[in-house]
Amino acid sequence: MKLKSHLIFTLYTIYGILLKVMASKGKVRGISGQYPLVQNVTVTEGGTANLTCRVEFNDNTSLQWSNPAQQTLFFGDKKALRDNRIELVRATSSELTISISDVTLSDEGMYTCSLFTMPVRTAKAYLTVLGVPEKPEIDGLTKPAMEGDHITLTCITQGSKPAADLRWFRNEKEVKGAKEVNASGKTFTVRSSLQLQVDRNDDGVAYTCRVDHVALTQAPQQATEVLEVHYAPRVEITRSLEVPQEGQYLKLECVSKGNPSPDPVMWTKDGSELPDLDRMIVEGRELTFTSLNKTDNGTYRCEASNHLGTSSAEYVLYVYDPNALGQHGTDHALIGGVVAVVVFVTLCLIIVLGRYLARHKGTYLTNEAKGADDAPDADTAIINAEGNHAHAEEKKEYFI
Repeated sequence: MKLKSHLIFTLYTIYGILLKVMASKGKVRGISGQYPLVQNVTVTEGGTANLTCRVEFNDNTSLQWSNPAQQTLFFGDKKALRDNRIELVRATSSELTISISDVTLSDEGMYTCSLFTMPVRTAKAYLTVLGVPEKPEIDGLTKPAMEGDHITLTCITQGSKPAADLRWFRNEKEVKGAKEVNASGKTFTVRSSLQLQVDRNDDGVAYTCRVDHVALTQAPQQATEVLEVHYAPRVEITRSLEVPQEGQYLKLECVSKGNPSPDPVMWTKDGSELPDLDRMIVEGRELTFTSLNKTDNGTYRCEASNHLGTSSAEYVLYVYDPNALGQHGTDHALIGGVVAVVVFVTLCLIIVLGRYLARHKGTYLTNEAKGADDAPDADTAIINAEGNHAHAEEKKEYFI
């Protein structure tokens, strides 16, 4: 088979030489100013590339496609290179189109279309093959992570050409990573690192590494890891009533957050076990009083634990008498009214006193100015002002 292929290639070469000889003797007429027309082609690795060569006018002169190694692929409609991936699409006097399927990176390069006029005219088209990046992988995740740990997530993708871009997302929000690019032959290996100090807010958070590349026309490649963070519990107590009264129903809930979940929780009263379990019902995290009375007064404590620690919260319960609570409400209203009256009277006194001081200050300044008309110094001005006081009494101005 190889011998046959070489033989065909040799025959086409001899044919081309004969054409040149015949043209030199005037038996083959070239078309003045006629050149083949081609276009560069870009294809994704594994795809199909179509190479087209056209001429506007031709007198049955043959067209030929050659690969970057200058091997003839097709001479007119005759296949010269035995490669099952290369097929003829169209062959006429004005067009030669071939296709290369399952394109690899090694197919990239300069392809030549030749028009066998005299002299031979050529056009070159560059075939660019895009390397598709592999699906990324995330390394460095420890499960579970402990609150306060420092971890480094590393995302790696290989086989891209040109080099791919890696982006990190914390849930849906983009975060910045450190990118590194290394060449691996014709393709590139890209790494991106993300450093974290995890806390309880990272528990259940999805970290996604996304690959962006021109070869990924439909959707980007990506990998996602969900963090599991273990942390000690935190506890608080919520209540169903703000002002608990005798005979009412009250529910206390021990809200504990921790990972692993701190179940069950423990309730105590004044440092001891709960009394009167007939009226106090413990269900999971809830402590329920079916009918409150004064004997329920005290400090209630909820405690939750896991292997990382223990946390507790306290609630001081005071049960009010409904009748006394109503009387206290009346007393509070009366006290509030008295306070309002006192504040109003105080403000009125401040206003009156301010006006009085302003009026006497104005009178003093006026008398001093009058005494200063004929006085050589300030002391004489004051004495003159006092001497003229009797005469000025009737001319005082009062400011209201």
